Amino acid sequence: MFTGIITDVGEIRAIEQRGDMRMQVATRYDTGNIDMGASIACHGVCLTVVDKGADWFAVDVSSETLKCSCLGDWQIGTPVNLERSLRVGDELGGHIVSGHVDGVATIVELRPEGDSVRIEFELPQELALFVAPKGSVALNGASLTVNEVDGSRFGINIIPHTQERTTFGTAAVGERVNMEIDVLARYVARLQEGQGG
Repeated sequence: MFTGIITDVGEIRAIEQRGDMRMQVATRYDTGNIDMGASIACHGVCLTVVDKGADWFAVDVSSETLKCSCLGDWQIGTPVNLERSLRVGDELGGHIVSGHVDGVATIVELRPEGDSVRIEFELPQELALFVAPKGSVALNGASLTVNEVDGSRFGINIIPHTQERTTFGTAAVGERVNMEIDVLARYVARLQEGQGG
């Protein structure tokens, strides 16, 4: 379980194709405090630490994860939003994020608004129902507030702090991002589905 508050931006250092794809991620985390088998959200995907060194950790990425996320787009040098798993007693600064990506959204527009940047995303039609104005969504692992929704498009305002602390400071039109819908939206939709049947 995560909060969507990014605590490091790592970088893909190595990619090795095995039965699954092994990726090595450079990090500023103190890896001495990371247990083997620990969960770390990498661009919002909950991945398991399978190896580590002084300034890196490695994760195995299954073909299913590659199919459902944008991790297959990664190359050596790709920056990655990182968050370690929530511990009991930690502050819940964002919203509850499971690390299970629901789909991939695409950046279709970037425009400055004061010191902030407004980013418009196009999402798969089947996820549009779960996104609401002033609701929460996790994009590349970052807990963000939806500003407006128009069909299968929605807008997010990225403040300077978020630009500096996440990969959204270098976002570009056409970039694909991992998207996890708010768990509350998922349950509300499920309840409504049950009432309709």
